[in-house]
Amino acid sequence: MVELVDYRKAWPAEFQHVGGRLRGALGSTAMRIDHIGSTAVPGLRAKDVLDIQVTVAAIEPRVETLVLAAGFRRPPGVWHDHRPPDATGPDDDWRKLFFLEPAGDRRVNLHVREAGRANQRYALLFRDFLVAHPAMAAAYGELKVRLAAGLRDEHDYADVKDPAVDLIYLAALDWAGHVRWHPTAPDA
Repeated sequence: MVELVDYRKAWPAEFQHVGGRLRGALGSTAMRIDHIGSTAVPGLRAKDVLDIQVTVAAIEPRVETLVLAAGFRRPPGVWHDHRPPDATGPDDDWRKLFFLEPAGDRRVNLHVREAGRANQRYALLFRDFLVAHPAMAAAYGELKVRLAAGLRDEHDYADVKDPAVDLIYLAALDWAGHVRWHPTAPDA
């Protein structure tokens, strides 16, 4: 079952705590550590799971070793992000490492992506666009509420939500060109 909660003012501080632990564990291997996803957008309803993006120069075994040493757990499988309809380039542009929080800790989805890859930019642009456009964030929030009520399976929820996210992303790309967008400073 998909459970959404109202925006919680504690989410940024909770991210700072987890992000600080990651910064300590990864050091300069982490080029950026960012709070992404719905919990990073003020006022947006979300699952009570922090999405965190760690940007690295390259996805290599050393990165996985450092994240695992920090206690994070890696679910099995090769992970890729959803590829939007306008995507060009190799499939590797959408590859990532994915981890869950250490056992017993606050729920986290940790996405490790390579600097300059399409999926690394996507997450930051999507967040920044919604922060800059509260009405779009509110509409997206309403869509999420309706999907959560109608789709009880978390996988179905994500599959149906992806095309809506793509529509927002396409608008965000246009906005990015007009404002000459660059990602905000890293959060941790």
